[in-house]
Order: sequence, then C-alpha cells, then structure tokens
Amino acid sequence: MMKKGFLKLLAATMSLSLLTVGCGASSDTASSGAADGTVASADGAEASGDVTIWYYWETEGHQKALNHIIEEFNNQQDDITVEAKYVPFADFKKQLSVGASAGELPDIVILDNPDHAAYAAMGIFADITDRFDVSNYYEGPVNSCTLDGRLYGVPFGSNDLVLFYNEDMLEAAGCEVPTTWDELLEVAQATTTDNVYGFAHSALQNEEGTFNFLPWVWSTGATSYEIDSEGGIKALEFEKKLVESGAFPKEAINWTQGDTMNQFISGNLAMMINGTWQIPTMREEAPDLNWNVAPIPQDKQQASGLGGENYAVIAGGNEEAAIQFLQYATSGETCLYMMNAMGYISADATIAETQFEGDEVYQVFVDEMKYANARGPLPEWPDISDAISLAFNKVLIGEAEPADAAKEAQATIDSIIGN
Repeated sequence: MMKKGFLKLLAATMSLSLLTVGCGASSDTASSGAADGTVASADGAEASGDVTIWYYWETEGHQKALNHIIEEFNNQQDDITVEAKYVPFADFKKQLSVGASAGELPDIVILDNPDHAAYAAMGIFADITDRFDVSNYYEGPVNSCTLDGRLYGVPFGSNDLVLFYNEDMLEAAGCEVPTTWDELLEVAQATTTDNVYGFAHSALQNEEGTFNFLPWVWSTGATSYEIDSEGGIKALEFEKKLVESGAFPKEAINWTQGDTMNQFISGNLAMMINGTWQIPTMREEAPDLNWNVAPIPQDKQQASGLGGENYAVIAGGNEEAAIQFLQYATSGETCLYMMNAMGYISADATIAETQFEGDEVYQVFVDEMKYANARGPLPEWPDISDAISLAFNKVLIGEAEPADAAKEAQATIDSIIGN
C-alpha cells in the first residue's frame, strides 16, 4: 500500500491538471511587471524592503542574466532592493535545510524542480495560490510547484535532454546519427580513439546524475519507481556495456553537466547527453565547432527528462516584495530575455509558442518536450533519486552487477512509496 502522503500528492496533481486545462484563461489574481517598472500587489498595496535570492548556477552567462534583470528592476523603482547570492549546487540542499532550522533563509530561492515538493512539505515555502497567476503556464512545470492542490512556487523555465553529436567525428568514422541503443553503442565505439571518448553523460551520484540516467529507464517503458524490473535492469546493463566497451569514461561519475559540455567542446567527446541551457555557452565559446542535436537513442520508446528550475518565496520572509519581483521577472520581455540568455524553454506557454522560431537546434528540444518525463513530484523524491544514482554509480565503477544494484535501489524505493 502506498503512503497516504503519496496518494494525496497524486490527487493534488490530478486536481491541478483540471484547473490548468484552460491555459488561455485570464486571471486578475496577480499583476505583471509594468513597462515602467512600477510594482504593486494584487490588492494595490505597495511592497518595500530588501529581497535576497539564492541560486546555484555555476554558468557565468546564467549569473549575468539574473544580475541584469535584478539591476533593471532595482533601477526602475525605489521601494525594493533585490540582490542575488550564489550557493554551490552541492551545498544548496544542505544550506536550505540548515537555514530553515536556524531561521536564516533568503526571500526567494531558485531550485531544481524535483526538490520543490520536499521543501514545500517542510513548510519552508509560502503558499501563493491566490497571489500569482500561472493560468498560462504549462501543466507539468506548474505541477512541480504544487502540493495538496496549493501553489508553492512559480516555474522559472523548462528544459529537456537530447543527444549532442560532433558532426565531423561521426562523418570521419563513417557513422550516421544513432537512433537506437544498439546504434549508439556502435557509433560510440567507432568514434572512440586514443584521445576521444565516443559518448558520455553526467553520472554524478546526485540528482544531476539521476536526471541524465532516467531516460534509459523510461525508454524501456519502466517508471522511475521500477528500477528492479526488466526495464530498469536493462537500463543499468546498457550503462555497463557502454563503460566496458571503452567508449564511456568512468570519470563521468565526477562530471557535472557543465563538465560534460566542456569535454565535448574541447574535442574530447564525440557525443553526449545534455540540455537546452548549454546552447548559449556552446555557441559563444565554440563558434567553429561543427555540432548538432537529435533525440536520445531509444530502446522501446522515445524518452527525455523534464528539467528546469522554479522560483519559491520563503514563508515568513519579505513575501510581498518577493512576489513583486517575480511578477517583473516573469513578465513578457523580461522572461524572454532570461530564457534566451540561459537557453531555457519558457514555462509560460504564451511566451514559449514563438520563442525559437527559425532555430532548428532549439526546435529539437521543443519537440522533445512531449516525451519529457518529470521526476516526482514527490516530497520524498530526493531519497528516491539518491537510491537510483547510487545504483548506476555502482554499476559504472564495477562495484555491483546491474541486477544486484537494481534490487538494492528498489528496496529503498519500496520503503518510501510502499509496495
């Protein structure tokens, strides 16, 4: 039997789906950032004071974009002053948990969407259900901010994963772009040389690694909660084949998605799995690199991972001023600037509809959104993710066989959601 909390979350997600069917509906529950930067709450009251934002982006372009809109906002009014603080991804969850216990939290956090439900369940985030309008947003990202039918955040932007490939390396090896697992293994081996690995993805033992591994599981038809299944074991076995072939570096257990991108643009990788957000950096830092993208090679079905971040307002902080800033940050041109600068797909469907017209690379990511699976939303997702990442890490370094690693992960998963 599943835990009551899990069943309540499923029910909440279903009820929110009904509420967000009419994405084009208008709402006056929240105002957008005005063109002149004026800020006012839904009831007309003015907000004021300092607002601190925590974020974990290590990419310089992301940081510059956030600081740019903060500077614009601060310069357009005198009542609210916003500042941003970088917290390393590896320390982010710990800092948030410690800060909650010590009463030392910012006013806004930008966090990975699978973690949102866990912190909402802890009571850290403010309920903004009637204070912010998300009627035009995609259902999936909104669901990631929702717990028990209440809205505890605003989707910042969405992204997904695809296959990046070096066109010159594939051509030199006489290979076509792989579309299946067997083809991927074959092309990865063919493009591996003394100085180049054929394929890699971030395989860290954390949420970043889980994000990159799960498309293999989903492609078999299994779910995130069915690791000890035919499909889950098959996905782990495929990772083992890649490593044993010599085409996938074991060092990837220490690579972030940013590290993986750097290996690719440096010519050390022929193919990689990575996300939308890398495109601006790649185009700027490697303008002469001949690369392209394609759907992730599949087993039984096409699959990708839904990623992205959410804004969350900290309960008991400067809530009104924080919401004022979020209304500005998510308004039309400001949101579009952020999405384009960071390589994200807007969670606001009205903005995303025309965001990438004429850009064939980005369009592949947009097309993949319909195959992108969400992780969770579930308050206990971080613990499930830890079990999954531990399983594929053990397989990659040869510490456990796929079946044994899957069985161990499943025991943890079952203890969380019931069996």
